[in-house]
Amino acid sequence: MSISRRAFLSQTGKVAAAYPAMLALGMLQPAPAHAFNLTGNGNGKRIVILGAGLAGLAAAYELTKLGYHCTVLEARNRAGGRCWSVRKGTVHQETDIAPQTAAFDPGMYFNAGPSRIPHHHDLTMHYCRELQVPIQVYNNINEASYFFSEGKGPLSNKKVRAREIHNDLRGYTMELLAKAIDQQKIDTGLTREDTQKILEYLRAEGGLDIDKLYKASDRRGFTEHPGAGDKPGKIGSPHTLAGIINSGLADPDFYNVAEYTYELQMTMFQAIGGMDSISKAFEQRIGKMIRYNCEVTDILNLPEGVKIIYKDKKGTGEIQGDACICTLPLPVLSNIRHNFSSDVSRAIDYVPYIVTGKIGMQFKRRFWEEDEQIFGGITHTNNELTQIFYPSYDYLSKKGILLGYYNFHEKAKRVGNLTHAEREKLALEKGSLIHPQYPAEFEKSFSVSWHKTPYSMGGWALYTGATRQTFYKSLLQPDKQVYFAGEHTTYLNAWMAGAFESARRSVADIHARMTEQRVSYPTATGS
Repeated sequence: MSISRRAFLSQTGKVAAAYPAMLALGMLQPAPAHAFNLTGNGNGKRIVILGAGLAGLAAAYELTKLGYHCTVLEARNRAGGRCWSVRKGTVHQETDIAPQTAAFDPGMYFNAGPSRIPHHHDLTMHYCRELQVPIQVYNNINEASYFFSEGKGPLSNKKVRAREIHNDLRGYTMELLAKAIDQQKIDTGLTREDTQKILEYLRAEGGLDIDKLYKASDRRGFTEHPGAGDKPGKIGSPHTLAGIINSGLADPDFYNVAEYTYELQMTMFQAIGGMDSISKAFEQRIGKMIRYNCEVTDILNLPEGVKIIYKDKKGTGEIQGDACICTLPLPVLSNIRHNFSSDVSRAIDYVPYIVTGKIGMQFKRRFWEEDEQIFGGITHTNNELTQIFYPSYDYLSKKGILLGYYNFHEKAKRVGNLTHAEREKLALEKGSLIHPQYPAEFEKSFSVSWHKTPYSMGGWALYTGATRQTFYKSLLQPDKQVYFAGEHTTYLNAWMAGAFESARRSVADIHARMTEQRVSYPTATGS
């Protein structure tokens, strides 16, 4: 009996089974893209790794393959660090408010940490292949989502489809530029023939008419959709440029267009079933090396090797090794005793981390899909919510969890100072301005303020041009036998790729030192 590839995959029954099936059928390539080709053997030398986040997990995984004996100390009772998916039964304790336990329905989750994988982050994609973590498309860009600006303009306090603002602003901008070129207000340095080509491009890009004026088109959607019979559809009038500007819809809260940002360009991906699938895949391979509930208190360089002192449920313990890879976030490391150099100490103490928070909200009905045709993507606001993320999985199912806010800096600080109940109330009140279905459909929530989360104390490292030349460089070199890894030692801050790239860099450096050979970590074409 013959069977098509599509039929075979649909009959596997389990999404996870589709990945090896696709490999076997030649529909996906195997994973040689970023295989580590280091020679030599660690011969059982002991490496102590601090932190079982993605950097620590990847470092232990690669060092073990090279013959090292690794011990990973993790303060939490789980691996993954900031790569964390919240599910039913998840317990979270912040620094100054009561703990909360997630009460989501079984099988439902949201990613409290990273949720997106850029297609050009080769090393992240490599580990998903090698560890057989199935992935799916993440819809980061959705023109059906909304802009919502609180204020006093003509479009303020109204939800406006993103496609309306994007197309209107693009059209008006192209119109202004075309007029300026036509009237020779801009010295383009082009021939008349080339100038006409530019004008034709502006007409096409902005949707301008033959007179180079912007008029509404079906690009921005319909007020009455086309249908059968005598239903050609009705196109709405464009918003005025003044109305858009006066309503704040061209302010920084809204003009960071995702498709223009390199890291956010489609196609993006996510791990099926939650991003913690990635950390769990590492755990399956190196889990015996991880000691959980071990809070590091001291990191000491010895004349030869290192000594780490920690606290666990039994009391105080210590472990020695030939070298150490420290992946702890800098705000956490800042409160640990050590004997590092003054340059490293300053870097640890003075590199700030972003203040950020999220809330996952479970609704009994996926009204954003059923009522408003929003499948994935992000709604942008200028209030405390900042962003609402719609799930890019389980489409058309009964219930869903959306990200009720994802905020930063002062907004995240203000919201983070609230109790969990107050955060939920805020998310409901502000979210109801955009989605009036909230009160009737809402069931439960779970909020996380990363800057108040022990063993993280922030979202990710923030650098300036100046601190890249000072503090950042101090962390790139080992302090005697201690090597530093984590997104804060890369230019890929906030991305899982930063953790993976830094882990490989530290592994290559340690291996070169231990085997007394020249080993270089190749620069990735993508990260």
